[in-house]
Amino acid sequence: MNAEAARLLQELANLTKLVEGSPQSFKVRAYEKAAGVIRDLPSPIEDMSIADMQKLDGIGKATASKLREWIDTGSIEKLDVLRREFPAAFVELTKIPGLGPKTVVMLRDVLGVNTVDDLRDALDEQALRGLPGMGEKTETKIRKGIDRLGLHGKDRRTPIAVAMELAVEFVTGLRQLPQVDRAMYCGSLRRFSDTVGDVDITAVSQHPDAVMDAFVNFPAVRSVIARGTTKSSVLTAGDLQVDLRVVPEDSWGAAILYFTGSKAHNIELRQRAIDRGWTLNEYSLADVDSGAVIASRTEEEIYRALDMVLVPPEMREGVGEVAAAAADALPDPLVVADIRGDLHVHSTWSGDGRSSLQDMLDAAHGRGLSYVAMTEHAEDLAINGLSRQRVLEMASVLEELRPKYPAMTVLQGAELNIGRDGSVDYDADFLTVFDWCVASVHSHFDLSVSEQTERIIGALHNPAVHAIGHLTGRKIGTRPGISLDFDAVLDAAAETGTALEINSHLQRLDVPADWLRRARDRTDVLWVISTDAHEVSEFDNITWGAAQARRGWVPKAQVVNTWPAEEFLSWIGYEP
Repeated sequence: MNAEAARLLQELANLTKLVEGSPQSFKVRAYEKAAGVIRDLPSPIEDMSIADMQKLDGIGKATASKLREWIDTGSIEKLDVLRREFPAAFVELTKIPGLGPKTVVMLRDVLGVNTVDDLRDALDEQALRGLPGMGEKTETKIRKGIDRLGLHGKDRRTPIAVAMELAVEFVTGLRQLPQVDRAMYCGSLRRFSDTVGDVDITAVSQHPDAVMDAFVNFPAVRSVIARGTTKSSVLTAGDLQVDLRVVPEDSWGAAILYFTGSKAHNIELRQRAIDRGWTLNEYSLADVDSGAVIASRTEEEIYRALDMVLVPPEMREGVGEVAAAAADALPDPLVVADIRGDLHVHSTWSGDGRSSLQDMLDAAHGRGLSYVAMTEHAEDLAINGLSRQRVLEMASVLEELRPKYPAMTVLQGAELNIGRDGSVDYDADFLTVFDWCVASVHSHFDLSVSEQTERIIGALHNPAVHAIGHLTGRKIGTRPGISLDFDAVLDAAAETGTALEINSHLQRLDVPADWLRRARDRTDVLWVISTDAHEVSEFDNITWGAAQARRGWVPKAQVVNTWPAEEFLSWIGYEP
Protein backbone atom coordinates (compact mmCIF):
# COMPACT_ATOMS: atom_id res chain seq x y z
CA MET A 1 0.00 0.00 0.00
CA ASN A 2 2.94 2.34 0.63
CA ALA A 3 4.02 2.09 -3.00
CA GLU A 4 0.56 3.07 -4.24
CA ALA A 5 0.38 5.95 -1.75
CA ALA A 6 3.75 7.22 -2.95
CA ARG A 7 2.60 6.94 -6.56
CA LEU A 8 -0.55 8.96 -5.83
CA LEU A 9 1.53 11.69 -4.19
CA GLN A 10 3.84 11.78 -7.21
CA GLU A 11 0.78 12.07 -9.46
CA LEU A 12 -0.41 14.96 -7.31
CA ALA A 13 2.99 16.56 -7.76
CA ASN A 14 2.89 16.11 -11.54
CA LEU A 15 -0.61 17.58 -11.84
CA THR A 16 0.21 20.43 -9.47
CA LYS A 17 3.05 21.42 -11.82
CA LEU A 18 0.33 22.23 -14.35
CA VAL A 19 -1.70 24.22 -11.83
CA GLU A 20 1.30 26.15 -10.54
CA GLY A 21 3.00 26.47 -13.91
CA SER A 22 6.30 25.36 -12.43
CA PRO A 23 8.04 22.11 -11.48
CA GLN A 24 9.78 23.93 -8.62
CA SER A 25 6.83 25.37 -6.71
CA PHE A 26 6.57 24.75 -2.98
CA LYS A 27 3.55 22.45 -3.32
CA VAL A 28 5.18 20.38 -6.04
CA ARG A 29 8.38 19.90 -4.07
CA ALA A 30 6.37 19.09 -0.93
CA TYR A 31 4.42 16.34 -2.69
CA GLU A 32 7.60 14.93 -4.26
CA LYS A 33 9.40 14.87 -0.93
CA ALA A 34 6.42 13.22 0.76
CA ALA A 35 6.28 10.59 -2.00
CA GLY A 36 9.90 9.68 -1.33
CA VAL A 37 9.29 9.47 2.43
CA ILE A 38 6.28 7.16 2.02
CA ARG A 39 8.03 5.01 -0.59
CA ASP A 40 10.88 4.28 1.85
CA LEU A 41 8.69 3.97 4.93
CA PRO A 42 9.27 0.59 6.64
CA SER A 43 5.88 0.48 8.37
CA PRO A 44 2.43 0.31 6.65
CA ILE A 45 1.00 3.77 6.00
CA GLU A 46 -2.54 2.46 6.55
CA ASP A 47 -1.75 1.86 10.24
CA MET A 48 -0.88 5.50 10.84
CA SER A 49 -3.10 8.35 11.95
CA ILE A 50 -2.83 11.87 10.58
CA ALA A 51 -0.90 12.82 13.71
CA ASP A 52 1.47 9.89 13.23
CA MET A 53 2.11 10.86 9.62
CA GLN A 54 2.89 14.44 10.58
CA LYS A 55 5.75 13.17 12.71
CA LEU A 56 7.47 11.99 9.55
CA ASP A 57 9.98 14.40 8.03
CA GLY A 58 8.39 16.00 4.98
CA ILE A 59 4.75 15.15 5.73
CA GLY A 60 2.57 18.14 6.61
CA LYS A 61 -1.01 18.20 7.82
CA ALA A 62 -2.49 18.74 4.35
CA THR A 63 -0.59 15.81 2.84
CA ALA A 64 -1.32 13.58 5.83
CA SER A 65 -5.02 14.37 5.53
CA LYS A 66 -5.03 13.42 1.86
CA LEU A 67 -3.30 10.13 2.61
CA ARG A 68 -5.77 9.32 5.36
CA GLU A 69 -8.64 10.24 3.02
CA TRP A 70 -7.31 7.75 0.46
CA ILE A 71 -6.83 5.01 3.06
CA ASP A 72 -10.36 5.49 4.44
CA THR A 73 -12.28 6.11 1.20
CA GLY A 74 -10.13 4.77 -1.62
CA SER A 75 -9.76 8.16 -3.32
CA ILE A 76 -8.46 11.71 -2.87
CA GLU A 77 -10.95 14.38 -3.90
CA LYS A 78 -8.22 16.88 -4.82
CA LEU A 79 -6.56 14.33 -7.08
CA ASP A 80 -9.86 13.41 -8.72
CA VAL A 81 -10.50 17.10 -9.48
CA LEU A 82 -7.04 17.50 -11.02
CA ARG A 83 -7.46 14.34 -13.08
CA ARG A 84 -10.66 15.75 -14.56
CA GLU A 85 -8.95 19.06 -15.31
CA PHE A 86 -5.82 17.44 -16.74
CA PRO A 87 -6.64 14.03 -18.30
CA ALA A 88 -3.84 11.54 -18.95
CA ALA A 89 -3.77 12.37 -22.67
CA PHE A 90 -3.13 16.03 -21.83
CA VAL A 91 -0.46 15.26 -19.22
CA GLU A 92 1.35 13.23 -21.88
CA LEU A 93 2.17 16.52 -23.62
CA THR A 94 4.53 17.43 -20.78
CA LYS A 95 6.85 14.56 -21.77
CA ILE A 96 7.80 16.36 -24.98
CA PRO A 97 11.10 18.27 -24.76
CA GLY A 98 10.52 22.02 -24.81
CA LEU A 99 6.97 21.85 -23.46
CA GLY A 100 6.84 22.90 -19.82
CA PRO A 101 3.73 23.24 -17.65
CA LYS A 102 2.99 26.82 -18.64
CA THR A 103 3.43 26.09 -22.33
CA VAL A 104 1.10 23.09 -22.50
CA VAL A 105 -1.61 25.01 -20.62
CA MET A 106 -1.18 27.90 -23.08
CA LEU A 107 -1.47 25.50 -26.01
CA ARG A 108 -4.69 24.15 -24.56
CA ASP A 109 -6.18 27.55 -23.78
CA VAL A 110 -5.18 29.26 -27.05
CA LEU A 111 -5.16 26.45 -29.62
CA GLY A 112 -7.37 23.81 -28.03
CA VAL A 113 -4.51 21.31 -27.86
CA ASN A 114 -5.54 18.53 -25.48
CA THR A 115 -3.68 15.52 -26.89
CA VAL A 116 -0.52 14.68 -28.79
CA ASP A 117 -2.64 14.18 -31.91
CA ASP A 118 -4.06 17.69 -31.45
CA LEU A 119 -0.51 18.99 -31.17
CA ARG A 120 0.54 17.24 -34.37
CA ASP A 121 -2.41 18.86 -36.16
CA ALA A 122 -1.38 22.27 -34.80
CA LEU A 123 2.18 21.66 -36.00
CA ASP A 124 0.91 20.71 -39.46
CA GLU A 125 -0.99 24.00 -39.53
CA GLN A 126 2.11 25.92 -38.31
CA ALA A 127 -0.08 27.34 -35.55
CA LEU A 128 2.54 27.38 -32.80
CA ARG A 129 4.91 29.85 -34.41
CA GLY A 130 2.51 32.70 -33.76
CA LEU A 131 2.55 32.16 -29.98
CA PRO A 132 4.84 34.04 -27.57
CA GLY A 133 8.34 32.61 -27.45
CA MET A 134 7.70 30.12 -30.24
CA GLY A 135 8.84 29.97 -33.83
CA GLU A 136 9.66 27.65 -36.69
CA LYS A 137 12.65 26.17 -34.82
CA THR A 138 10.41 25.42 -31.83
CA GLU A 139 7.93 23.61 -34.04
CA THR A 140 10.73 21.52 -35.55
CA LYS A 141 12.11 20.65 -32.12
CA ILE A 142 8.68 19.63 -30.81
CA ARG A 143 7.91 17.49 -33.87
CA LYS A 144 11.27 15.78 -33.50
CA GLY A 145 10.58 15.14 -29.81
CA ILE A 146 7.20 13.55 -30.55
CA ASP A 147 8.72 11.22 -33.11
CA ARG A 148 11.73 10.22 -31.00
CA LEU A 149 9.62 9.53 -27.93
CA GLY A 150 7.14 7.45 -29.93
CA LEU A 151 4.18 9.58 -28.82
CA HIS A 152 1.98 8.85 -31.78
CA GLY A 153 -0.47 6.25 -32.95
CA LYS A 154 -2.57 3.93 -30.81
CA ASP A 155 0.33 1.80 -29.58
CA ARG A 156 1.35 3.97 -26.64
CA ARG A 157 4.04 2.48 -24.44
CA THR A 158 4.73 2.80 -20.72
CA PRO A 159 8.33 3.48 -19.59
CA ILE A 160 9.94 0.56 -17.78
CA ALA A 161 10.44 2.55 -14.56
CA VAL A 162 6.68 3.08 -14.25
CA ALA A 163 5.74 -0.43 -15.33
CA MET A 164 8.33 -2.13 -13.13
CA GLU A 165 7.16 -0.37 -9.97
CA LEU A 166 3.57 -1.40 -10.61
CA ALA A 167 4.49 -4.95 -11.60
CA VAL A 168 6.55 -5.45 -8.46
CA GLU A 169 3.67 -4.13 -6.36
CA PHE A 170 1.19 -6.53 -7.99
CA VAL A 171 3.53 -9.52 -7.78
CA THR A 172 4.37 -8.75 -4.15
CA GLY A 173 0.67 -8.52 -3.34
CA LEU A 174 -0.03 -11.82 -5.05
CA ARG A 175 2.80 -13.61 -3.28
CA GLN A 176 1.41 -12.47 0.05
CA LEU A 177 -1.92 -14.20 -0.65
CA PRO A 178 -2.14 -17.60 1.08
CA GLN A 179 -3.77 -19.08 -2.03
CA VAL A 180 -0.82 -18.21 -4.31
CA ASP A 181 2.11 -20.61 -4.59
CA ARG A 182 4.11 -18.65 -7.18
CA ALA A 183 3.83 -15.35 -9.04
CA MET A 184 6.05 -13.63 -11.61
CA TYR A 185 5.77 -10.80 -14.13
CA CYS A 186 6.44 -11.98 -17.67
CA GLY A 187 6.09 -10.45 -21.13
CA SER A 188 8.23 -7.62 -22.43
CA LEU A 189 8.85 -6.44 -18.88
CA ARG A 190 10.64 -9.67 -17.98
CA ARG A 191 12.58 -9.29 -21.23
CA PHE A 192 13.54 -5.89 -19.83
CA SER A 193 12.20 -3.81 -22.70
CA ASP A 194 12.59 -0.04 -22.34
CA THR A 195 8.84 0.39 -22.65
CA VAL A 196 5.89 -1.99 -22.41
CA GLY A 197 2.40 -2.09 -23.84
CA ASP A 198 1.00 -3.88 -20.80
CA VAL A 199 2.10 -6.02 -17.87
CA ASP A 200 1.65 -9.79 -17.95
CA ILE A 201 1.67 -11.67 -14.64
CA THR A 202 1.52 -15.44 -14.23
CA ALA A 203 0.66 -17.17 -10.96
CA VAL A 204 0.14 -20.69 -9.63
CA SER A 205 -2.81 -21.39 -7.37
CA GLN A 206 -5.25 -24.15 -6.56
CA HIS A 207 -7.85 -21.49 -5.72
CA PRO A 208 -7.87 -19.17 -8.75
CA ASP A 209 -11.28 -17.67 -7.98
CA ALA A 210 -10.11 -16.27 -4.63
CA VAL A 211 -6.92 -14.98 -6.28
CA MET A 212 -8.92 -13.13 -8.94
CA ASP A 213 -11.16 -11.57 -6.27
CA ALA A 214 -8.09 -10.19 -4.54
CA PHE A 215 -6.37 -9.12 -7.76
CA VAL A 216 -9.18 -6.93 -9.10
CA ASN A 217 -9.36 -5.17 -5.73
CA PHE A 218 -5.65 -4.36 -5.33
CA PRO A 219 -5.00 -0.69 -4.37
CA ALA A 220 -3.38 0.13 -7.73
CA VAL A 221 -6.47 -0.98 -9.70
CA ARG A 222 -8.52 1.88 -11.10
CA SER A 223 -10.96 -0.16 -13.21
CA VAL A 224 -11.61 -3.78 -14.16
CA ILE A 225 -11.58 -4.70 -17.85
CA ALA A 226 -12.44 -8.36 -17.43
CA ARG A 227 -12.67 -10.78 -14.54
CA GLY A 228 -12.47 -14.51 -15.22
CA THR A 229 -11.48 -17.63 -13.34
CA THR A 230 -8.09 -18.11 -15.02
CA LYS A 231 -7.46 -14.67 -16.54
CA SER A 232 -8.37 -11.15 -15.46
CA SER A 233 -7.38 -7.72 -16.77
CA VAL A 234 -7.37 -4.38 -14.95
CA LEU A 235 -6.31 -0.80 -15.60
CA THR A 236 -4.17 1.23 -13.19
CA ALA A 237 -4.46 4.96 -12.58
CA GLY A 238 -1.99 5.60 -15.39
CA ASP A 239 -4.07 3.51 -17.82
CA LEU A 240 -1.54 0.67 -17.81
CA GLN A 241 -3.23 -2.68 -18.42
CA VAL A 242 -2.22 -5.53 -16.11
CA ASP A 243 -3.21 -9.09 -17.06
CA LEU A 244 -3.13 -11.97 -14.59
CA ARG A 245 -3.19 -15.62 -15.63
CA VAL A 246 -3.43 -18.45 -13.11
CA VAL A 247 -1.97 -21.77 -14.20
CA PRO A 248 -1.49 -25.18 -12.55
CA GLU A 249 1.86 -26.03 -10.97
CA ASP A 250 2.66 -28.60 -13.66
CA SER A 251 2.45 -25.93 -16.39
CA TRP A 252 4.47 -23.25 -14.61
CA GLY A 253 7.64 -23.53 -16.70
CA ALA A 254 5.79 -23.73 -20.00
CA ALA A 255 3.56 -20.79 -19.06
CA ILE A 256 6.29 -18.35 -18.04
CA LEU A 257 8.35 -19.41 -21.06
CA TYR A 258 5.43 -18.77 -23.41
CA PHE A 259 4.33 -15.49 -21.86
CA THR A 260 7.90 -14.12 -21.65
CA GLY A 261 9.36 -14.78 -25.09
CA SER A 262 8.89 -12.39 -27.98
CA LYS A 263 6.81 -13.60 -30.92
CA ALA A 264 9.98 -14.28 -32.93
CA HIS A 265 11.63 -16.21 -30.09
CA ASN A 266 8.56 -18.35 -29.47
CA ILE A 267 8.18 -19.16 -33.17
CA GLU A 268 11.75 -20.43 -33.31
CA LEU A 269 11.20 -22.58 -30.23
CA ARG A 270 7.99 -24.03 -31.66
CA GLN A 271 9.80 -24.85 -34.89
CA ARG A 272 12.47 -26.77 -32.97
CA ALA A 273 9.65 -28.67 -31.24
CA ILE A 274 7.92 -29.42 -34.57
CA ASP A 275 11.20 -30.69 -36.03
CA ARG A 276 11.20 -33.30 -33.25
CA GLY A 277 7.55 -34.30 -33.66
CA TRP A 278 6.46 -32.29 -30.61
CA THR A 279 4.23 -29.33 -29.86
CA LEU A 280 5.05 -26.41 -27.56
CA ASN A 281 2.45 -24.12 -26.00
CA GLU A 282 1.72 -22.42 -22.69
CA TYR A 283 0.81 -25.76 -21.11
CA SER A 284 3.71 -28.05 -22.02
CA LEU A 285 6.21 -29.41 -24.47
CA ALA A 286 4.47 -32.62 -25.57
CA ASP A 287 4.58 -35.39 -28.17
CA VAL A 288 2.17 -34.69 -31.03
CA ASP A 289 1.03 -38.28 -31.50
CA SER A 290 0.78 -39.58 -27.95
CA GLY A 291 0.22 -36.31 -26.10
CA ALA A 292 2.83 -37.39 -23.57
CA VAL A 293 4.35 -34.43 -21.74
CA ILE A 294 8.07 -34.16 -22.35
CA ALA A 295 8.71 -31.07 -20.21
CA SER A 296 6.56 -28.40 -18.58
CA ARG A 297 7.48 -27.68 -14.96
CA THR A 298 10.59 -25.51 -15.53
CA GLU A 299 12.00 -23.41 -18.34
CA GLU A 300 15.36 -25.12 -17.97
CA GLU A 301 13.98 -28.58 -18.74
CA ILE A 302 12.10 -27.31 -21.79
CA TYR A 303 15.20 -25.67 -23.26
CA ARG A 304 17.24 -28.76 -22.42
CA ALA A 305 14.72 -31.01 -24.18
CA LEU A 306 15.07 -28.78 -27.25
CA ASP A 307 18.86 -29.27 -27.12
CA MET A 308 19.57 -25.74 -25.95
CA VAL A 309 21.13 -24.08 -22.95
CA LEU A 310 18.83 -21.82 -20.96
CA VAL A 311 18.31 -18.46 -22.66
CA PRO A 312 18.16 -15.64 -20.06
CA PRO A 313 14.76 -13.91 -20.23
CA GLU A 314 16.31 -10.59 -21.30
CA MET A 315 17.74 -12.21 -24.44
CA ARG A 316 14.52 -13.79 -25.74
CA GLU A 317 13.96 -11.36 -28.61
CA GLY A 318 14.53 -13.48 -31.71
CA VAL A 319 17.87 -11.85 -32.55
CA GLY A 320 20.03 -14.95 -32.87
CA GLU A 321 19.79 -16.24 -29.33
CA VAL A 322 18.08 -19.52 -30.27
CA ALA A 323 20.86 -20.57 -32.64
CA ALA A 324 23.48 -19.40 -30.14
CA ALA A 325 21.84 -21.36 -27.32
CA ALA A 326 21.71 -24.48 -29.50
CA ALA A 327 25.45 -24.09 -30.13
CA ASP A 328 26.15 -23.23 -26.47
CA ALA A 329 27.56 -19.92 -27.72
CA LEU A 330 25.63 -17.42 -25.59
CA PRO A 331 27.76 -15.05 -23.50
CA ASP A 332 28.09 -16.08 -19.87
CA PRO A 333 25.13 -14.18 -18.32
CA LEU A 334 26.34 -11.40 -16.04
CA VAL A 335 24.72 -11.34 -12.59
CA VAL A 336 24.83 -8.87 -9.71
CA ALA A 337 27.27 -11.05 -7.75
CA ASP A 338 29.83 -10.47 -10.53
CA ILE A 339 29.99 -6.73 -9.81
CA ARG A 340 32.91 -5.90 -7.50
CA GLY A 341 32.82 -2.11 -7.57
CA ASP A 342 30.53 0.85 -8.19
CA LEU A 343 32.13 3.70 -10.13
CA HIS A 344 29.35 6.31 -10.42
CA VAL A 345 28.04 7.34 -7.01
CA HIS A 346 26.83 10.68 -5.59
CA SER A 347 26.22 11.96 -2.07
CA THR A 348 24.88 15.20 -0.58
CA TRP A 349 28.16 16.81 -1.61
CA SER A 350 26.45 16.97 -5.01
CA GLY A 351 23.49 19.32 -5.07
CA ASP A 352 21.15 16.51 -6.09
CA GLY A 353 22.48 13.83 -3.72
CA ARG A 354 20.11 12.66 -1.00
CA SER A 355 22.30 10.57 1.35
CA SER A 356 25.40 11.66 3.21
CA LEU A 357 28.89 10.68 2.10
CA GLN A 358 29.40 8.39 5.07
CA ASP A 359 25.99 6.76 4.60
CA MET A 360 26.82 6.05 0.96
CA LEU A 361 30.20 4.58 1.87
CA ASP A 362 28.66 2.51 4.66
CA ALA A 363 26.09 1.16 2.20
CA ALA A 364 28.74 0.35 -0.41
CA HIS A 365 30.80 -1.45 2.23
CA GLY A 366 27.70 -3.29 3.46
CA ARG A 367 27.13 -4.62 -0.05
CA GLY A 368 30.61 -6.15 0.00
CA LEU A 369 32.06 -3.93 -2.74
CA SER A 370 35.81 -4.05 -3.19
CA TYR A 371 36.03 -0.51 -4.56
CA VAL A 372 33.79 2.52 -4.94
CA ALA A 373 34.21 5.90 -6.63
CA MET A 374 32.43 8.94 -5.22
CA THR A 375 31.75 10.88 -8.41
CA GLU A 376 30.21 14.17 -7.34
CA HIS A 377 29.09 16.58 -10.04
CA ALA A 378 31.72 18.93 -11.40
CA GLU A 379 31.86 22.72 -11.47
CA ASP A 380 30.31 23.34 -14.90
CA LEU A 381 27.00 21.96 -13.63
CA ALA A 382 26.26 25.20 -11.85
CA ILE A 383 23.50 24.10 -9.47
CA ASN A 384 24.89 20.73 -8.38
CA GLY A 385 28.61 20.85 -9.13
CA LEU A 386 31.61 21.17 -6.79
CA SER A 387 33.96 24.13 -6.94
CA ARG A 388 37.67 23.39 -6.81
CA GLN A 389 37.74 24.39 -3.18
CA ARG A 390 34.94 21.97 -2.38
CA VAL A 391 36.75 19.19 -4.26
CA LEU A 392 39.82 19.72 -2.06
CA GLU A 393 37.64 19.80 1.07
CA MET A 394 36.07 16.52 0.07
CA ALA A 395 39.51 15.01 -0.51
CA SER A 396 40.36 15.72 3.12
CA VAL A 397 37.10 14.20 4.35
CA LEU A 398 37.66 11.06 2.27
CA GLU A 399 41.15 10.73 3.66
CA GLU A 400 39.69 10.70 7.16
CA LEU A 401 37.00 8.14 6.23
CA ARG A 402 39.13 5.63 4.32
CA PRO A 403 40.50 3.83 7.43
CA LYS A 404 36.90 2.85 8.30
CA TYR A 405 36.79 0.62 5.21
CA PRO A 406 40.00 -1.44 5.12
CA ALA A 407 38.47 -4.01 2.75
CA MET A 408 37.17 -1.40 0.27
CA THR A 409 39.21 1.05 -1.80
CA VAL A 410 37.52 4.46 -1.77
CA LEU A 411 38.31 6.53 -4.86
CA GLN A 412 37.77 10.24 -5.19
CA GLY A 413 36.05 10.67 -8.50
CA ALA A 414 34.06 13.19 -10.47
CA GLU A 415 31.22 13.18 -12.94
CA LEU A 416 32.56 15.66 -15.45
CA ASN A 417 30.36 17.52 -17.92
CA ILE A 418 31.07 17.09 -21.62
CA GLY A 419 30.93 20.53 -23.19
CA ARG A 420 29.72 21.35 -26.67
CA ASP A 421 33.29 21.07 -27.96
CA GLY A 422 34.12 17.87 -26.05
CA SER A 423 35.95 19.67 -23.25
CA VAL A 424 35.38 18.84 -19.59
CA ASP A 425 35.42 20.71 -16.26
CA TYR A 426 38.62 21.85 -14.53
CA ASP A 427 42.06 22.13 -16.11
CA ALA A 428 44.42 19.24 -16.81
CA ASP A 429 46.54 19.88 -13.71
CA PHE A 430 43.55 19.97 -11.37
CA LEU A 431 42.06 16.83 -12.89
CA THR A 432 45.01 14.89 -11.47
CA VAL A 433 43.34 15.30 -8.04
CA PHE A 434 40.82 12.63 -9.04
CA ASP A 435 41.41 8.89 -9.01
CA TRP A 436 38.56 8.18 -11.43
CA CYS A 437 36.54 10.38 -13.80
CA VAL A 438 33.34 9.62 -15.66
CA ALA A 439 32.32 12.24 -18.24
CA SER A 440 28.67 12.70 -19.23
CA VAL A 441 26.44 14.80 -21.46
CA HIS A 442 24.16 17.10 -19.45
CA SER A 443 23.50 19.82 -22.04
CA HIS A 444 23.33 20.66 -25.76
CA PHE A 445 21.00 17.78 -26.63
CA ASP A 446 19.99 19.22 -30.01
CA LEU A 447 23.31 19.21 -31.84
CA SER A 448 23.72 17.35 -35.13
CA VAL A 449 24.90 13.75 -35.32
CA SER A 450 28.39 14.82 -36.37
CA GLU A 451 28.65 17.44 -33.61
CA GLN A 452 27.46 15.01 -30.92
CA THR A 453 29.84 12.32 -32.15
CA GLU A 454 32.79 14.72 -32.21
CA ARG A 455 32.17 15.94 -28.66
CA ILE A 456 31.95 12.37 -27.31
CA ILE A 457 35.10 11.36 -29.17
CA GLY A 458 36.81 14.46 -27.81
CA ALA A 459 35.97 13.40 -24.25
CA LEU A 460 37.10 9.84 -24.98
CA HIS A 461 40.53 11.15 -25.95
CA ASN A 462 40.89 13.18 -22.73
CA PRO A 463 43.51 11.30 -20.65
CA ALA A 464 41.67 12.19 -17.42
CA VAL A 465 38.45 10.46 -18.52
CA HIS A 466 38.14 6.78 -17.60
CA ALA A 467 34.54 6.27 -18.73
CA ILE A 468 31.70 7.96 -20.60
CA GLY A 469 28.53 8.05 -18.50
CA HIS A 470 24.96 7.49 -19.79
CA LEU A 471 26.13 7.82 -23.39
CA THR A 472 22.99 9.13 -25.09
CA GLY A 473 21.69 11.15 -22.13
CA ARG A 474 18.22 9.73 -22.64
CA LYS A 475 15.48 9.53 -20.03
CA ILE A 476 13.08 6.84 -21.14
CA GLY A 477 9.67 8.24 -21.97
CA THR A 478 10.58 11.86 -21.24
CA ARG A 479 13.77 12.77 -23.11
CA PRO A 480 15.17 11.16 -26.25
CA GLY A 481 18.88 10.52 -26.32
CA ILE A 482 21.34 12.39 -28.49
CA SER A 483 21.99 11.04 -31.98
CA LEU A 484 25.45 9.57 -32.50
CA ASP A 485 27.59 7.66 -34.95
CA PHE A 486 27.85 4.75 -32.53
CA ASP A 487 30.40 2.84 -34.60
CA ALA A 488 32.72 5.85 -34.55
CA VAL A 489 32.29 6.09 -30.78
CA LEU A 490 33.11 2.39 -30.41
CA ASP A 491 36.25 2.86 -32.51
CA ALA A 492 37.38 5.75 -30.33
CA ALA A 493 36.59 3.88 -27.11
CA ALA A 494 38.67 0.94 -28.32
CA GLU A 495 41.51 3.20 -29.42
CA THR A 496 41.69 5.08 -26.12
CA GLY A 497 40.81 2.20 -23.80
CA THR A 498 38.05 4.30 -22.25
CA ALA A 499 35.06 2.39 -20.88
CA LEU A 500 31.45 3.07 -21.86
CA GLU A 501 29.01 3.08 -18.98
CA ILE A 502 25.85 1.01 -18.77
CA ASN A 503 23.84 3.28 -16.50
CA SER A 504 21.60 1.22 -14.22
CA HIS A 505 18.88 3.80 -13.50
CA LEU A 506 15.56 2.51 -14.84
CA GLN A 507 14.91 5.98 -16.24
CA ARG A 508 18.11 5.73 -18.30
CA LEU A 509 19.33 2.16 -19.05
CA ASP A 510 21.92 3.87 -21.18
CA VAL A 511 23.67 2.55 -23.39
CA PRO A 512 20.42 1.23 -25.00
CA ALA A 513 20.27 -2.54 -25.40
CA ASP A 514 20.02 -2.52 -29.20
CA TRP A 515 23.26 -0.52 -29.33
CA LEU A 516 24.89 -2.97 -26.94
CA ARG A 517 23.91 -5.84 -29.22
CA ARG A 518 25.43 -3.99 -32.17
CA ALA A 519 28.71 -3.99 -30.24
CA ARG A 520 28.61 -7.64 -29.21
CA ASP A 521 31.47 -8.62 -31.56
CA ARG A 522 33.65 -5.73 -30.38
CA THR A 523 35.97 -7.58 -28.02
CA ASP A 524 38.17 -4.47 -27.95
CA VAL A 525 35.57 -2.29 -26.16
CA LEU A 526 35.35 -2.02 -22.37
CA TRP A 527 32.19 -1.42 -20.35
CA VAL A 528 31.36 -0.39 -16.79
CA ILE A 529 28.02 -1.02 -15.07
CA SER A 530 27.24 1.80 -12.63
CA THR A 531 24.30 2.59 -10.37
CA ASP A 532 24.49 6.39 -10.61
CA ALA A 533 23.18 6.19 -7.04
CA HIS A 534 22.15 9.48 -5.41
CA GLU A 535 20.91 7.86 -2.19
CA VAL A 536 21.53 4.63 -0.31
CA SER A 537 18.53 2.76 -1.73
CA GLU A 538 19.73 3.36 -5.29
CA PHE A 539 22.64 0.97 -4.89
CA ASP A 540 19.90 -1.57 -5.70
CA ASN A 541 19.93 -0.15 -9.25
CA ILE A 542 22.74 -2.59 -9.99
CA THR A 543 20.04 -5.25 -10.50
CA TRP A 544 18.79 -3.31 -13.52
CA GLY A 545 22.28 -2.67 -14.86
CA ALA A 546 23.08 -6.37 -14.83
CA ALA A 547 19.77 -7.08 -16.61
CA GLN A 548 20.58 -4.47 -19.26
CA ALA A 549 23.99 -6.05 -19.81
CA ARG A 550 22.37 -9.47 -20.30
CA ARG A 551 19.84 -8.00 -22.70
CA GLY A 552 22.71 -6.44 -24.66
CA TRP A 553 24.82 -9.64 -24.77
CA VAL A 554 27.68 -7.90 -22.95
CA PRO A 555 30.52 -10.31 -22.07
CA LYS A 556 31.43 -10.29 -18.39
CA ALA A 557 35.17 -10.17 -19.05
CA GLN A 558 34.84 -6.79 -20.81
CA VAL A 559 33.08 -5.15 -17.83
CA VAL A 560 35.86 -3.45 -15.86
CA ASN A 561 34.06 -3.44 -12.52
CA THR A 562 33.78 -7.21 -12.55
CA TRP A 563 37.56 -7.32 -12.30
CA PRO A 564 39.25 -8.03 -8.95
CA ALA A 565 40.37 -4.87 -7.14
CA GLU A 566 44.05 -5.39 -7.87
CA GLU A 567 43.43 -5.77 -11.60
CA PHE A 568 41.03 -2.84 -11.80
CA LEU A 569 43.20 -0.47 -9.74
CA SER A 570 46.23 -1.38 -11.82
CA TRP A 571 44.24 -0.60 -14.98
CA ILE A 572 43.44 2.95 -13.82
CA GLY A 573 46.94 3.46 -12.44
CA TYR A 574 45.74 4.03 -8.89
CA GLU A 575 48.41 4.66 -6.27
CA PRO A 576 47.14 4.93 -2.68
